[in-house]
Amino acid sequence: AGGGRLLDKIRKWYYNAAGFNKLGLMRDDTLHEDEDVKEALKRLPEPLYNARVFRIKRALDLSLKHQILPKDQWVKYEEDQPYLEPYLKEVIRERREREAWNKK
Repeated sequence: AGGGRLLDKIRKWYYNAAGFNKLGLMRDDTLHEDEDVKEALKRLPEPLYNARVFRIKRALDLSLKHQILPKDQWVKYEEDQPYLEPYLKEVIRERREREAWNKK
């Protein structure tokens, strides 16, 4: 169990060192938008999509101003939920299934 706690501390340190959370972004907001991610974004419920757009616009604004959010507004490691991941996994599964079907 001690090794698990150490690994979690390293993950948390790396999460904070990456810096995107200081702009109010979540991990899924930083994914490279390839075709799979674009399709997953189309499947997001509107409130999740709108929240993502808000976070990205705010981060761009802060970045242009060379500012970060006040510390109490940073996204915490424990609060960062992979909101896009379930949709992305579904898109990838469907694409692989289509590719396998087309090979037959």
